[in-house]
Amino acid sequence: MKVITCPLCSFWESSIGKKIVVALTGLFLTLFLAGHLTGNLLIFVGAKAFDAYAEFLHHMLHGVGIWLFRASMLVAIGLHVVATVQLTRENRAARQQYECKATVQASRSSRIMIWSGLTVLAFIVFHILHLTVRIDPVLAEAAKVSPHAMAVLGFQSWLVVLFYLIAMTLLCSHLSHGVGSIFQTLGFRTKKTGRTIDLLSKAYALVIWLGFISIPLAIAFGLVK
Repeated sequence: MKVITCPLCSFWESSIGKKIVVALTGLFLTLFLAGHLTGNLLIFVGAKAFDAYAEFLHHMLHGVGIWLFRASMLVAIGLHVVATVQLTRENRAARQQYECKATVQASRSSRIMIWSGLTVLAFIVFHILHLTVRIDPVLAEAAKVSPHAMAVLGFQSWLVVLFYLIAMTLLCSHLSHGVGSIFQTLGFRTKKTGRTIDLLSKAYALVIWLGFISIPLAIAFGLVK
């Protein structure tokens, strides 16, 4: 009896398949960060520009666009996390037969990455509840008046600002290595381009980090009102 295999299932079960999924979802999320930051930086232009940006997002494709994009983001994040976790488990299992100092160091590094990943994931959930779902009724009321006013009000707490800074630092630490891995997985990294790609990865992560932390810090110090 002939067994019919699913091409997508076979692709997912292979290590290279998971690596490609991680690379493509990582590329999507990386580009999203750049676009999201560009829009958020309008808060420095003024309330009118920032509110117009928020209005555009919520009425894109007659209001359907923002929900389609949110669904795409959730799928991308889910696939990225699951594929990364499975690859990490496979790599650990493959290294168990080797007992040396390098293996111990890699294990410690992996444990740190797990905690940093959980922190970033917790931040994403918090960020959605904080400024998207707005479970705080005070922020919900402010959003009805102005998205700019809501954003300013949302960063009045130093605990929120501190959590934001920590999460952005961990996220951009991941980016500084992750962007280079995307190029490598997709076959664009060579011995000649390796150093340039590493520098670009770190530069991109630094720009993203500075851009995102500038917003809560400017609000907290009263530079944006």
